[in-house]
Amino acid sequence: MSENSIDAYLNDVGKLRQYYEANSREFRIKEVSDGDLYQFITWLSELGMLPNSQARVISGLKSFFGFLVLEQVIDQDPSAELESPKLSRKLPDVLNILEINALLAGIDASKPEGMRSKAIVEVLYGCGLRVTELINLRISDLFATEGYIRVTGKGNKERIVPIGYTALKYLDIYLNEVRVHQAIKTGNEDIIFLNRLGTRLSRISVFTMIKALADQIGLQKSISPHTFRHSFATHLVEGGADLRAVQEMLGHSSITTTEVYTHLDKDYLRGIITDFHPRT
Repeated sequence: MSENSIDAYLNDVGKLRQYYEANSREFRIKEVSDGDLYQFITWLSELGMLPNSQARVISGLKSFFGFLVLEQVIDQDPSAELESPKLSRKLPDVLNILEINALLAGIDASKPEGMRSKAIVEVLYGCGLRVTELINLRISDLFATEGYIRVTGKGNKERIVPIGYTALKYLDIYLNEVRVHQAIKTGNEDIIFLNRLGTRLSRISVFTMIKALADQIGLQKSISPHTFRHSFATHLVEGGADLRAVQEMLGHSSITTTEVYTHLDKDYLRGIITDFHPRT
């Protein structure tokens, strides 16, 4: 798994340890019962943890205790009957095209970091990438002539994503007019987006850049790099794109994850009925 996933699982187990410490109990992994876990989830809820976050912790603990059974550290899995809280499906925040254009117009492309930022936003919105996929993008993943990029997603799964003319244009300017003048640290020669030290850009750097850009133009919405991914998918679906194609481009393993975007536009659903139902 990725380092971020490993950290998340470790944090889940760490929260269980904190629960024991908060209740002045010794954390003995072989003595954890299903009752302890239910009380732990109640404790998290009383602390104000939202259902989505609780579900994330439960998933991590189930994986952990499943591993312990597999390794014969424990005989029975105390998390076997532990159920996740019912989750409401929150619709993702999206930007309209005017807001995206305003963000892009707010970037000072005369500065090297400005041109990099412009290329980043164009690729995020133009290809629907996750921020981790963006910072790991390599020059060898770029097939400009064919109009595709190779993306390594969750679980190291590779997918091919089309990249449009505009994103390619700014990516080319960044690579050939900015990046080419940088001193690049060994091991980062193939990485596309670099920081001032000539190493791979960090996730937090991209988050900070996006937040600063939103503040600069006075955008009222709270946005992150993921907002461009949501906007990419929403605008495709609103434009009538096939849901399976959007699923493939986003790298969703299940179509259910992609289906959330159909809820963002009632006209899309109405159009499906009009076009395909025999009684309309």
